[in-house]
Amino acid sequence: MTTDLNKFDTLLVANRGEIACRVMRTARAMGLRTVAVYSDADANARHVREADEAVRLGPAAARDSYLKVEAVIEAAKRTGAGAIHPGYGFLSENGPFVDALEKAGITFVGPPASAIAAMGDKSAAKARMHDAGVPLVPGYHGDDQDDALLKAEADKIGYPVLLKASAGGGGKGMRVVESTAGFQAALDGCRRESQAAFGDQRMLIEKYLTQPRHVEVQVFCDSHGNGVYLFERDCSVQRRHQKVLEEAPAPGMSAELRREMGEAAVRAAREIGYVGAGTVEFLLDVDGSFFFMEMNTRLQVEHPVTEMITGQDLVEWQLRVAMGERLPLAQDELTITGHSFEARLYAEDPEQDFLPATGTLTRFALDLEGAGLNADKVRLDSGVESGDAVSMHYDPMLAKLIVHGGDRDQALATLNRALAALDVQGVVTNRAFLQRLATHPAFKGCELDTRFIEKHEESLFAPREITTEAHAAAALIGLKQLSRECESDSPWDRHDGFRLNAPHTIRLALCATGHDLSRAQAPDAEDVVIVEGRRETDADPWQLVIGDETLTARIQHLEGDAVAVTLNGHRRRLQARLADNGVVVMADAAGETRLFWRRIDAIDHGQHEAESTLTAPMHGTVVALLVEPGQKVEKGMPLMVMEAMKMEHTMAAPADGHVESFHFAAGDTVGQGDVLLEFAAEE
Repeated sequence: MTTDLNKFDTLLVANRGEIACRVMRTARAMGLRTVAVYSDADANARHVREADEAVRLGPAAARDSYLKVEAVIEAAKRTGAGAIHPGYGFLSENGPFVDALEKAGITFVGPPASAIAAMGDKSAAKARMHDAGVPLVPGYHGDDQDDALLKAEADKIGYPVLLKASAGGGGKGMRVVESTAGFQAALDGCRRESQAAFGDQRMLIEKYLTQPRHVEVQVFCDSHGNGVYLFERDCSVQRRHQKVLEEAPAPGMSAELRREMGEAAVRAAREIGYVGAGTVEFLLDVDGSFFFMEMNTRLQVEHPVTEMITGQDLVEWQLRVAMGERLPLAQDELTITGHSFEARLYAEDPEQDFLPATGTLTRFALDLEGAGLNADKVRLDSGVESGDAVSMHYDPMLAKLIVHGGDRDQALATLNRALAALDVQGVVTNRAFLQRLATHPAFKGCELDTRFIEKHEESLFAPREITTEAHAAAALIGLKQLSRECESDSPWDRHDGFRLNAPHTIRLALCATGHDLSRAQAPDAEDVVIVEGRRETDADPWQLVIGDETLTARIQHLEGDAVAVTLNGHRRRLQARLADNGVVVMADAAGETRLFWRRIDAIDHGQHEAESTLTAPMHGTVVALLVEPGQKVEKGMPLMVMEAMKMEHTMAAPADGHVESFHFAAGDTVGQGDVLLEFAAEE
């Protein structure tokens, strides 16, 4: 294979985060100069720090920065970039952007605009795939978007059905509709998400298979008519239609089925004149039949698992094909070696319905040596480092942890050890949830389908036994925090249980789910632990009463978030940090525990307010107000919709009653904890 890097020597990466860093890593290895672009929110981001040059695009909002075609092209011209790699998301599947680059004489590292257009319209793509002999799921893909017609088509197909944005991908603008009664509300929500993400409200409808696997095939084509498939990936474990764990090869695939799916994927690519890296996604049913879903005309988030099992650098393939070279290998030269997993690390709270999280990463590190892991078998693709801020403006994915093993069992064992060795502090993440997924008996037994998380929700989110050490650590940190809130020596200024001639006493309620603290003293609050802490002076150890147990307790802060908790003379080292109104405790044996506290020994004026207000669970933007002030509503009825990190979240009525007033309007930005509305419960 010849190498001609003179065709372009500078590459601009029109993206951010881990994919920008990953693309630049290969570009530098090939001798190319790299250019980053950034918004105001990313001025100090890792991809900016690692590039040879960086150019500001605009304000934080993607529409004013990363999605501004003219600004990206101007940045390429200013820096002499001969090519632009789009990563994934943003402009990666934007045909007009590709056309504009061609007019500007800049190489696009990706397929031609015609191929993007052919697959970008999901309805038209289905028709072309039918002509190419690629099997399709029954559904409606027509141009008529009348509400009544769409509902009639869904009724005809039979429920459950899947509503999907025709111009979309990545789980945006997508809903499963279980019955005709819920169709209109789901359609309205999908259209809002689709309009916000893609500027297009068109929908398609497909029969929702109840136990399918999501299996996709990596294809690659060059401009000389060559096309290959680099085998398949299983991406069945998803939440909100977005992937969480991926693996390659797909478990249980026969050589014949692998060949059939691979050849169908290459036919799909050739049908639209494809060039570059692409992924053809299929639903694989329990009987071995498979159906075309869509084609992503870009590099996929999960491409590293394919790189691990094939030994190929797909970004290098992309750059060489963009330079006009032929594919480096033919189909019969590609082989599978071992097994690979990828776990996506998100800034989100699985315990709170996967709400996105923001904050500053006080620590972000992977200790391979301490975990006894081979660096050749573990890879961390990250767009962040310790000290970086995680904002509300973009997708919440922080990094991807990729592992390789001789077989699936070995790779899975390595994944679990690597997840345990991944130290992420300062921002709530799904790391502990990923561990629960990877160790789940059904996942280990290859019992996979796209409803895996939903099907195993009870066991995945089952309450875990919380150790006395965890309760004590959370209580001690809470007590220390509350003690600091009152600096005055005067008892008249204190709200900490002060009694004349009595020990200083504070009572806390601790619970693993913060919303249950509202019933902390209810008779049935079995999952709430009451801790009483008392001491004579600030220099004395705390006497903790946890249930029927009384403990003499001290806490010592060590380096970072490490603490030493001493209970009745027994000293234990663990990690513990403040998180909103709670504590995250990490112990080697018990894993990660999140405990929230609530003060219950003083008059709590905030509780009355909590009953009459709703607060924002995360930073975001108000999308819609769904009721009028004064309108009577029932408990659970949607009141308003927020959007954060490209996903919608609905705020519901906490009881029967009515909204007295909204504090924000559609389009307003709100911060976590902001009071959204005043609510009057029905008496």
